[in-house]
Amino acid sequence: MELFAVVVTAFWAMLPAYIPNNAAVLAGGGRPIDGGRTMGGSRLLGDGKTWRGTLVGWVAGALVAVALNAVQPTVTDLLDVELLTFPVAIALALPLGAMLGDIGASFVKRRSGRKRGAPFPGLDQLDFVVGSLALAFVADFAASISWFTETFTLSVLATVFVLTPILHVSTNGLAYVLGLKDEPW
Repeated sequence: MELFAVVVTAFWAMLPAYIPNNAAVLAGGGRPIDGGRTMGGSRLLGDGKTWRGTLVGWVAGALVAVALNAVQPTVTDLLDVELLTFPVAIALALPLGAMLGDIGASFVKRRSGRKRGAPFPGLDQLDFVVGSLALAFVADFAASISWFTETFTLSVLATVFVLTPILHVSTNGLAYVLGLKDEPW
């Protein structure tokens, strides 16, 4: 697969996982998932992980997958890159996995003594990627659809792990400049 096709495929396949955390920031607030509970003297997750943000993020990512399915023939023709549509199981798994990965990272950050918003290089940029890929793999296996292995070749996976930190830092910096985030990471 040529480089352009690999990059387009990686971005296309991950877009439903890229959207949820951004949507959660915009719609966040409400009851924290951890209900204020602590472990070892610090919050399990913190106020930044809410039920509303998680639900909105998940739904936003799934809706992006539905929208991508609708435009897939046009984009495939326009870019001359064969893009796959998202089966329902994958359309739900990618954004939910992204949210769960972010929640898991928050738990790890609290256990390491970091406060809400404190940077954790590597984890901050890839937590949602690992979560989304893991849940999509499980959903793909459970549904016996082979979408994951057809889409996420080694070159596409490598591109995801290189492209994502660049996109993550860029979008977080923009959100910070626009006043949507308190930290630029």
